[in-house]
Amino acid sequence: MRRKPTSVANRPSPSSTSKPSLFNYTSLAIIAGVFILGIGIGLAFSSTVSSDSGSNVYSREFIDRSAPNAALCAQFGASAIVTDTRIFVTLNPFSVYVTQPRMQPGCVLRTNNWSILEQRKLVTGDQVRSCKQRMNTFGYTGALESSPQIDCVYRNDNDQNRFNQIPGAGGPPPAETSEF
Repeated sequence: MRRKPTSVANRPSPSSTSKPSLFNYTSLAIIAGVFILGIGIGLAFSSTVSSDSGSNVYSREFIDRSAPNAALCAQFGASAIVTDTRIFVTLNPFSVYVTQPRMQPGCVLRTNNWSILEQRKLVTGDQVRSCKQRMNTFGYTGALESSPQIDCVYRNDNDQNRFNQIPGAGGPPPAETSEF
């Protein structure tokens, strides 16, 4: 059998004889869509999952809900994260030891709402006068109905966010830099 000679014009082009690409545009678009969908589902899942371990603080709303007497605290004060730490100082030899901090929800009352504590007989008139003389306010942990721990707390006037004042971050430099 004799083969017929094929001319160049009748010869199939190399592109029509090559195998189709494993990753054409359609399959790449499908893979990208699945990837983006997976990221979206992961973000949605991680933002709605709640943990009962108590080791994570998710938001200001979480802190507000965790405060003792949350409704009363929101109306007459502000919720807070209370950190209890003890410091031991030895003099011979001189050393400083710090305990692990204990974090718990608390509430700081506005100064014009102290009467709530007085009405419930949780603070005495002497405690109110003493705290007022020092221009402080009261903060507490634990529910007001079951023997809370109430302290006269001092408001620090240095309550500025120092992260907003880093040079080059859009804010003015801290005032301490001119003191060196």
